[in-house]
Amino acid sequence: MILHGKSLLAGTTGATGGATFRAVNPATGERLAPDFHEASGAEVARALDASAAAFAVYRAIPAAERATLLETIATEIEALGDALLQRAKAETGLPLARLTGERGRTCTQLRLFASVTRDGSWVDARIDPALPDRQPLPRADLRRMLLPLGPVVVFGSSNFPLAFSAAGGDTASALAAGCTVVVKAHRAHPGTGELVGGAIARAVAACGLPPGVFSLVHGGGSTVGLAMVKHPATTAVGFTGSHAAGRALFDAAAARPHPIPVFAEMSSLNPVFLLPGALHERSAALATGLLGSFTLGVGQFCTKPGLVFAVRGPDAEAFLQKLADAVRSAPCGTMLTSGIRESFLVNRLQITATPGVQPLVAASGAADAARTEAQPTVATTSATNFLAHPALATEAFGPFTLVVLADSLAEFSACAAALEGQLTATLHGTPADFAAARPLLAALEQKAGRILLNGFPTGVEVSPAMNHGGPYPATTDVRYTSVGTAALLRFARPVCYQDLADELLPPALQNANPLGLLRLVNGQPTRDPR
Repeated sequence: MILHGKSLLAGTTGATGGATFRAVNPATGERLAPDFHEASGAEVARALDASAAAFAVYRAIPAAERATLLETIATEIEALGDALLQRAKAETGLPLARLTGERGRTCTQLRLFASVTRDGSWVDARIDPALPDRQPLPRADLRRMLLPLGPVVVFGSSNFPLAFSAAGGDTASALAAGCTVVVKAHRAHPGTGELVGGAIARAVAACGLPPGVFSLVHGGGSTVGLAMVKHPATTAVGFTGSHAAGRALFDAAAARPHPIPVFAEMSSLNPVFLLPGALHERSAALATGLLGSFTLGVGQFCTKPGLVFAVRGPDAEAFLQKLADAVRSAPCGTMLTSGIRESFLVNRLQITATPGVQPLVAASGAADAARTEAQPTVATTSATNFLAHPALATEAFGPFTLVVLADSLAEFSACAAALEGQLTATLHGTPADFAAARPLLAALEQKAGRILLNGFPTGVEVSPAMNHGGPYPATTDVRYTSVGTAALLRFARPVCYQDLADELLPPALQNANPLGLLRLVNGQPTRDPR
């Protein structure tokens, strides 16, 4: 498929003037054609003005039509075939098997959001009928539901070129909620973004919707991205990426004359606590599982375990020996970009150069800088030293983990209390371990958005019960998830209608319940008419 390298602006293409850039194959260093043209300020405004105009129409269409759009997007993405996978592979260095699975996940979550949209009960309709005879004061008729926010700006992520980018979870959930979307394609995989963006635009046209429902722009985060956040039509932002970039967007949104929410997923160490019984019973399996988890995707998963805690003793020593043996034979891997690799090397050095940190093992093969490779590495330190050096809790986004050796479970709890917010926290143990670890579990409940038992965090199910979020700096809003069907709640707001005539109410709140929604009437869930 031929790429044109221009922004997709409400059904038309952008101009060819101004600054240009090219994607780079991280495995070869090849600069990939074509040139991509950064959007001008006028083009950013054009995309968001069109998004605002389209929102007035899109928010009002039946939920079934929004569901059809999401399903059509999935079909259009699948119709791109191998061309999409090959371009994504060239731009990211990710293997085809991984990208094939990610495409499947992308289309599955689009169809999952379609099913939630079609059912419609997510709007959380609540009806408290009038009580005119109530004493000492009557009660008005009160009806409440969720409505879409408006145009949403989505930033494509570096590490998931499909599932968290142009048609990823943020876009899918915003469209499901009834919002229009403008995506800033990631500069590391702009061709992948253009292909998927074109699929979305074709789906919008096929469904007879205003072209402003979706746009995709190219450019830098500090220029084009900030302009998108600051545009007055933007009502919310979805972001997955680094802490520095996410915080810059958050600060820009808060500084607007009318601040808007930024739902940014940014930084997480995903601590793993190995309790004594688990180390005694299955140290080899834990070493193998940890290696697979912290090197998966060359350590470039937001749920990569970057901290591992174990209680000193013979079992911990046996675990470290097995881990070292496994890491030595692990291959180096190509990272997504040279910039990500450089950041990884800097942060790894910062951690390993800290007093009291000892290297444990590195993969035996040397990393090839020309192939943007990184070398799996493990270091160790004591719990006392970890608590004395807060910088040891820095995320090294790549194949590195730090093992912290404690003298007691009490030190586990102290280390957990010292952590900042996390996406996940994991406990490995036996029934006897867990009985003694309740204080640790209580501490982790305050720190993480997802707690795992006897597993590893690198794997996020797209389902109604999933929570992919956590206290700052894991995310900028601890109340929401970016994965799973609850993700659409980020892009909706509650409105209460008091004493409106039935014919003026949204269908979701009308007495006859014409949509057949599950509603809360007088505090009781029901699908019956009012």
